[in-house]
Amino acid sequence: MARYYKHLLLLTSYIFLLTSSLSSCQEGRDAGDLWGQWRLEGHDDMYVSFSGTITHFRKNNGQAVFAKFQHEGDSLFMQCSSIYQEKSDTTFVEDDFGMKPFANIRLRIDALDSDRLLLSKDGQHWAFEKY
Repeated sequence: MARYYKHLLLLTSYIFLLTSSLSSCQEGRDAGDLWGQWRLEGHDDMYVSFSGTITHFRKNNGQAVFAKFQHEGDSLFMQCSSIYQEKSDTTFVEDDFGMKPFANIRLRIDALDSDRLLLSKDGQHWAFEKY
């Protein structure tokens, strides 16, 4: 009987470890190669992070905006949202980062590897490095 409980305990432990490792991998799994934090080249205070299906635009001064994103082939689609419907959030993304329109950003991924992300749209270019 004790042998049965030993095997049951080992099986339960294995299932617990397997499910906890799978759930921890899910946080960034939809982000694929985009996963992580990227710094806009030439700007020491502007970052974009990707995790799961969420994008986080931020500056070191505390400004931040979240967006949902989809990565399909060489295209990146982002839908920003403003929790308090503040005009400063729209200005932050559209003017500071130069990505328009706030609620429907569509960018082309020109290059993506473990260290560098190059985006473009209508003659504008953004270069990010993994931070």
